[in-house]
Amino acid sequence: MYDFRPAAGTPKPELYRQLHDAAEALTTGERDGVANMANIAALLWEFLDEVNWTGFYRNVGGELVLGPFVGRPACIRIPFGTGVCGAAAESRTTQLVRDVHAFPGHIACDGDTKSELVVPVIRDGEVVAVIDLDSPVEGRFDEEDAAGIERLAAMLLDRI
Repeated sequence: MYDFRPAAGTPKPELYRQLHDAAEALTTGERDGVANMANIAALLWEFLDEVNWTGFYRNVGGELVLGPFVGRPACIRIPFGTGVCGAAAESRTTQLVRDVHAFPGHIACDGDTKSELVVPVIRDGEVVAVIDLDSPVEGRFDEEDAAGIERLAAMLLDRI
């Protein structure tokens, strides 16, 4: 059994260092991308407070398709350019949304979600997936969170 949970009150830089180390330990040598995404979704759930969904959408033929996640049932397919996840995939840039209700075209898979962070995983210039984090707290995510998840995405690019 693995227990990677950080201590309560761990400062963000240390929390993301520990998260990265745990992700590295779980995915090193594992070739199955779905297994790796599943473990990372679970790690994100364990490491991050005030989240109600952590997981992945995969690029399948230019459309985002639900991948491994922790949380309530979610939208299955999202076109590039639609919602926060689709915007991240189309622009190939991180989307840090403090208030999802103010985001044009937001897709409300869970009505409790108030803020969202979506980071694309890019391999050879193509988006292979996005990491999606939702929170019921407005303004939950900041630039430090974005940087931590971007570092995680860079590590995962050849593991998913």
